[in-house]
Amino acid sequence: MTTVSRLVLAGVLIFAGWGKIGTPVLSVQSVKAYELLPDSLATVVGYGLPILEIVVGVLLIVGLLTRAAGIVSALLMLAFVIGIASVWARGLRIDCGCFGGGGQLKAGVEPDYLIDILRDSGLFVLGVVTAWLPPGRFALDSALGLAPDRRSYDDDDDTEGDEEKPYEKENH
Repeated sequence: MTTVSRLVLAGVLIFAGWGKIGTPVLSVQSVKAYELLPDSLATVVGYGLPILEIVVGVLLIVGLLTRAAGIVSALLMLAFVIGIASVWARGLRIDCGCFGGGGQLKAGVEPDYLIDILRDSGLFVLGVVTAWLPPGRFALDSALGLAPDRRSYDDDDDTEGDEEKPYEKENH
């Protein structure tokens, strides 16, 4: 479950970041179109967001720092949902800029806010799953011993200092 969640999130984040990284001016314009941040902060976010998306996506693909990458991706998706909902509630007509573009809708194009919110809400859930569950056997975290052993998630009833042997528990 976590491996699938990681890979779907990674693919979306890398695709989104890649679509913006080659045109940082358009990424900045897209962030500014939301009218949520001061211009100076919107500029920093516009330049930094594509890099963050790609880095988090790569971490998710290889399964390194998986829990942190899951948390960051979930927070990003939550911020996107809030931003899009805010634009919709305020009656602004913009392109979400999720996969590139400069925040401006082309002539005759209607915004798809509900679809964007549903997509990003689903991705938020995948981020939570990735952060909550063990990273999976195909993750570097698991291979490097950086993740708890999967069995420790299954043995929640074991307590430290319990002197009983596993075979003794079964015979009680």
